[in-house]
Amino acid sequence: MSVTRVLALLAAAALVVAAPARVGAAGACAAERFSKNRVYAACTDLPTLGASVHWTYDPAASSLSVAFVAAPPSSGGWVAWGLNPTGDGMSGTQALVAAPTGAGSAYGVQTYAIQGTSLGSPGPIAYKTSDLAAEVGADGRVQMFGKLALQNGTGEVNQVWQVGPASGGDIGIHAMAAANMGAKGKLNLVTGATTAVSGGSILRKKNIVNSYPCFFSLQTHGILNAVSWGILLPMGAIVARYLKTFKSADPAWFYLHVACQLIGYAVGVSGWATGIHLGNLSKGITYSLHRNIGIAVFALGTVQIFALFLRPKKDHKLRVYWNVYHHSVGYTIIILGIVNIFKGMSILDVAQKWKTGYIIAIAILGGVSVALEVITWAIVLKRRKTEDKAYNGGASNNNGHLPM
Repeated sequence: MSVTRVLALLAAAALVVAAPARVGAAGACAAERFSKNRVYAACTDLPTLGASVHWTYDPAASSLSVAFVAAPPSSGGWVAWGLNPTGDGMSGTQALVAAPTGAGSAYGVQTYAIQGTSLGSPGPIAYKTSDLAAEVGADGRVQMFGKLALQNGTGEVNQVWQVGPASGGDIGIHAMAAANMGAKGKLNLVTGATTAVSGGSILRKKNIVNSYPCFFSLQTHGILNAVSWGILLPMGAIVARYLKTFKSADPAWFYLHVACQLIGYAVGVSGWATGIHLGNLSKGITYSLHRNIGIAVFALGTVQIFALFLRPKKDHKLRVYWNVYHHSVGYTIIILGIVNIFKGMSILDVAQKWKTGYIIAIAILGGVSVALEVITWAIVLKRRKTEDKAYNGGASNNNGHLPM
């Protein structure tokens, strides 16, 4: 073998040894290419949200160069990646967040030192950062870059990542699907080993309502509204419409109706106030339709409660107009409430069993209404046939007619 050939083989071997190993080279991350000749020694495909992280770690200098790649849920959305030196969840995460700057489709990166359960405002984080940048790749995914100065001896870190919508450059609330809630885990910067951790989220909406003595989560907000506007109020309407037809139920039906509506309203106000407060804690108004319907339901419900104090007596000439108003607004509240409950379920991406359970509850109330509709009409028609002409020609009596 010639000396030239031996030297060539030795040079090739040296290049192989010097080339950085690509952790997860069998995965999709190995095919990623970045602008400005950015190259990283290792990469791994993250277990959720179709994201990947690329890095070069210098243990001697405790320096970490990183690239995070993920697709926002919609065009112009945000992506985030961060390290948590104190735990494996959102609280304590030192996050890099890439979002549109508002000027065209350009992306910028801001840092957030997350305390408690709220994102807070952008500012310095525990790690000194440099070379922060973000851009949209050829495949439409957002690529976020940065360099962090870690603490000496750091080898394994708690990483958290997330994606979500943005409006006018403001960060909106991410989805509550299992993939979003489980977007966290451990990353060994030396070996590239990753470990998923269930639950948690980097940008979970703050779930503490300071004006209440106890803690309300998003799920509690949904339950309160489902029970109030979606079950108790329809039950109260059923009581008022059908039980008043039975003479033996007077005046018990009225007190039962008022009790259902007052309890439903009180519970609904708690759920509504919780939702408003939680929404105000987010960056930007993301679910404006859900929010606006909730405000409308609360406003109409409040008007209904105060209208009870203006309820004319049965023989008053304005009573018929009051009845029309009361029934119309009441049914509007029920319809809007049920629609908004399903919208809230979609936002929270609740398990199908909860949707099915609520659908069954509504179906039962609907079935009871249909059965009572048939029964009460039969009673009314029979009563009209047996009552004498003087009674039929007299003043209106709700005990002899099906209520509106």
